[in-house]
Amino acid sequence: MANANGTARATELSTGTIGELLLRVEGEYREMPGLSLTVPQAERLWGLDAGTCASVLTALIERRVLTRTASGAYLRRSAG
Repeated sequence: MANANGTARATELSTGTIGELLLRVEGEYREMPGLSLTVPQAERLWGLDAGTCASVLTALIERRVLTRTASGAYLRRSAG
């Protein structure tokens, strides 16, 4: 299936693909420490469907890489 920009979006992702997404998203948050994204912004930035994006962000919270603000934005967890 393709989105409006003509890029493919997978409806089913393999475990390997999820692992790659986790590394990619974590890497981007590390490269840009001030990055703060809502779920819709993250979906657009990484070209993900809502379910996949939520899974990736939730996994990074569980790994203590990200935190979620009261307003719903996801940002890199501070060290310490």
